[in-house]
Amino acid sequence: MTNQTISMPFGLRMKLSAMMFLQFMTLPVWFNTIIPYVKTLPGGESWTLWYGMFAGFGTLASPIVGMFADRFMNAEKVLAASNVVYAALLAACFFARDPATLFTLLMVACFVNMPGWSLVATIAMTHSSPAAFPHIRVFGTLGWVASAVFSVAGIRWLGMADFDTSPWIFACAAATALVSAAVALIQPPTPPNARGTPMSVADALGLKAFSLFKNPRFLVFGVLLALSMIPFQWYMNYNALYLKESGFTYLSLTQNLGQAGELAFMAALPFMMRALGYKWSMVAGIALLAARYACFYGSVKLGCPALDFGGILLHGAVFGLIVINAQMYVTEVSPPELRNQTQGLMMTVTSSFGVFLSVAIFDSILAANVRPDGTHDWAPPYLAAFAISAVLAVLTAVMFKPETQRR
Repeated sequence: MTNQTISMPFGLRMKLSAMMFLQFMTLPVWFNTIIPYVKTLPGGESWTLWYGMFAGFGTLASPIVGMFADRFMNAEKVLAASNVVYAALLAACFFARDPATLFTLLMVACFVNMPGWSLVATIAMTHSSPAAFPHIRVFGTLGWVASAVFSVAGIRWLGMADFDTSPWIFACAAATALVSAAVALIQPPTPPNARGTPMSVADALGLKAFSLFKNPRFLVFGVLLALSMIPFQWYMNYNALYLKESGFTYLSLTQNLGQAGELAFMAALPFMMRALGYKWSMVAGIALLAARYACFYGSVKLGCPALDFGGILLHGAVFGLIVINAQMYVTEVSPPELRNQTQGLMMTVTSSFGVFLSVAIFDSILAANVRPDGTHDWAPPYLAAFAISAVLAVLTAVMFKPETQRR
């Protein structure tokens, strides 16, 4: 593994790392605090359920964009174009004050931005090695953490106490997206592997990758991954609201501490994944997901904010062992000509189906635990998230039988 990592040219490593950094920075600037922001808009309170799901709608486009990169255009050019369109849509969001209009704009923005996560994974994996990829991917985490700089600058340096719930979150994200588009154009060429091959209707819709589900082992993997996203995505969608109701001021910065923990964890991830294999990495990730919700539940019941930080700092281990592990497994078992589509398929499973299931379950739990003052009793939701995660960890240990354990 060491030789593979060292042999990679430094300039190439820096280009791929910069691409990861900026691509993952473009979303959390506004995504982390979107629900608290929507609540400040006239009539926004009734839209929180929909805003919990729009990212899920957006990632439905990932297989289609992946198909385009597999057949018609270099992946780095598709990435650059999507970021330009994304920036334009976010600029429009800056001026939107109607929750319905804002929702429509952000949903379309996610249609063009979310597939970028699978594109950068494909570009990086194509031009690096399995040993080097986690060390490049960690810059995506660093970009997510660094997105909090806009919040800190707005609150401390510009005196905007409500920066995290102001339209400026969209302006900052739009500027980041434009820089990301420029950096995408300097990436090494990643041409379509399936250019010129016959194309069916399934190919045109980016559905060919779904043929992988004909394999019973891959089907079990996909179902377990989607189910694990129920508690995983609930944290991504609602934890900022929990922090706000718990009295935290720097919502984006506090939430991003999880990604800061991920930076440290990603250095050890290749060793852990090689030792555990695909199956036990996934089991460990879901078990730590249960531990996260045990921390939050304990904080609510005991009034101990330190447990909140413990739950947040577990994010890196949870994300790496579930999501990064899944990305690498999908890349290994998919045919080269479908690689962009299969990465898009994974995005659909985790960030579309998973989001829809998560919001459908947890929004009803939250609605049943509203206090008279409009805040929530967070103990029942966190207890439910713990129980779901614990059961899924056991099911994964019993049912997931990967086709390969190679690292």
